[in-house]
Amino acid sequence: MYFIFIITIMCGIFGTVNFIDFQRSVVEKSLLHRGPNEQNWFEAENLILFHARLAIQDLSPMGRQPMHYKHYTIIFNGEIYNHGEIRKKHSLACNSSSDTETLLHLYELLGMKMLNEIDGMFALVIFDSAKKKLIFARDRAGKKPLYVYTDNQKLVFASELNTIKAILTLKINNDTIKGYLRLGYCYSNTTPYCDIKELEAGCYQIVDLKTLSSENIKWWNIRERYLLPTKDDFETALEKTNKYLSNAINNRLLSSDLEVGSFLSGGIDSGLVTAIASQYTSNLKTFTVSFDGAYDEAPLAKLVAQQYNTNHTEIAISFDSLKNDIESIILSYGEPFADSSAIPSYYVSREAKKYLTVILNGDGGDELFGGYRRHVLFNQIDPWSSSERTKSALGSLHQILPQNNSKKSLYNYFYRAIFLKSRNNLEDIYLATTSDIFEGYQNHLINGINTDVFETLRKNLSSLNNCSLSSLQKLMIADFENILFGDLLLKMDIATMQNSLEGRSPFLGKELLNYIPTIKDSYKIKGTNSKFILRTLAKNYLPPQLINQPKRGFEIPLKKWVNSVLKEPIADYIGSENNFSDFFVDKKFMIDILNNKINIGDEKRAKILWCVFCLNVWHKKVYC
Repeated sequence: MYFIFIITIMCGIFGTVNFIDFQRSVVEKSLLHRGPNEQNWFEAENLILFHARLAIQDLSPMGRQPMHYKHYTIIFNGEIYNHGEIRKKHSLACNSSSDTETLLHLYELLGMKMLNEIDGMFALVIFDSAKKKLIFARDRAGKKPLYVYTDNQKLVFASELNTIKAILTLKINNDTIKGYLRLGYCYSNTTPYCDIKELEAGCYQIVDLKTLSSENIKWWNIRERYLLPTKDDFETALEKTNKYLSNAINNRLLSSDLEVGSFLSGGIDSGLVTAIASQYTSNLKTFTVSFDGAYDEAPLAKLVAQQYNTNHTEIAISFDSLKNDIESIILSYGEPFADSSAIPSYYVSREAKKYLTVILNGDGGDELFGGYRRHVLFNQIDPWSSSERTKSALGSLHQILPQNNSKKSLYNYFYRAIFLKSRNNLEDIYLATTSDIFEGYQNHLINGINTDVFETLRKNLSSLNNCSLSSLQKLMIADFENILFGDLLLKMDIATMQNSLEGRSPFLGKELLNYIPTIKDSYKIKGTNSKFILRTLAKNYLPPQLINQPKRGFEIPLKKWVNSVLKEPIADYIGSENNFSDFFVDKKFMIDILNNKINIGDEKRAKILWCVFCLNVWHKKVYC
């Protein structure tokens, strides 16, 4: 008799080449939160592979990894949502319903061209024992992380930086640290360590196991999608958006015997995901969270929950233990990471895990559909191409304008427009409208402007600026390649996986990623309305009270925290002598910021303090 097993897993992966002198128990412990259900090792010649398994629906041995087929072995972190369709299309003769087995058979058939067929999130490693090759690959957006260490003798890779750090003596990459202070995260494929690179989104790498020589290939590029504009009218684009989003949500839902959930705020992204998901399952669990210092979206979320009769839970998040938890939250990232929304993301994931193991989220919606206030701004002005005379005049005007303390005000919109049009180079323009940490105070960074990181950023932005695209499109591509990849997806991966929770992102489905970049700007931004096509679609699904709600996300009370619950630890890390940050930021400037002796906006002050605090915590607790 032939049994069908539904095998769905998330996990942590690790491996080495030419390196056996490490404690396996250290690796197992460091990845336990990513795979608490099962851990397995595999050895072949000079290669060691490890897989830690978080079983979502089945613990059958048929889904065990490392998995073998002929002369191929795979370890895989992620989900392939369309693997059933792939099997039918290519008549793959598999012995289980594991998407991991599908990958092995598809690789035998198509090689790395198989990646174009896949709709999913993944970081995978395939060992070809016949060709003595090791292949790494990541999904289009880079949802699942993969870090690779190489030197002249050995190679080590893992799902998390902390795992590699636990078994190797590493040297800090000061250039990456300088970039972090302006960006708030490690740029592109850089890490805080020399010799460790992150495999970039939409890329695969082939490694020769004899020589450790490698070849990197970009197999999917969002820029190419923007350069293929569709002629679809608005109604056609709306119909396709509905179809592709529905497909993505349906593909990411599991069978009804598993706890399936969706984060539900008062916004349209999560509202649409919930509404459409409710068409495919009768047991959808929805969660609204609230915490002190934020706008309460629970009443709006409840309207959606009631309309679709979901199993709804309102979770009140308390930050009473924040002072005690803050270091462990920062350290879980394994690198300096200054996105303060990592804090509520961690607490939300911890609470949701008490109810379920899989959660749908809205990651990628803003980057694809134009959901940020800066997208509205760039649709109306073109900061990329101001004349030198205009820049000079606006720079003088900006110097005399009062500081801005409210990021949602009309004055802030005007203030930022003037500032952006006055900038002299592309990286300043981009950083001013995204991270905006040390912008305007770069002179207090020690040798932190002309670095390799910023030379790479400058080249990437220059290449983008030379494309025949609109100002809005250039910004949205930059956001997808930088903010989404380097910050937002990393934030949610660590926040969820630290709590053994799986997050799924329908807006990053294959069909949407290939189609939405091709539609007209006017379908995304209309006047001052962001995500216009999604708001139009939402009229078919959501209560009218939600349609024109502004983007909020997690409204972090960072200004309050740095002056209250986190005031003491921040002062300890920044005010003490011989801090790591003293090598990169002028000490007197930081002390003056700490003691409120500089005329600076409250939000800006909080960002700077938080960024430097996170750097020092990482260095003291992880590196030292």
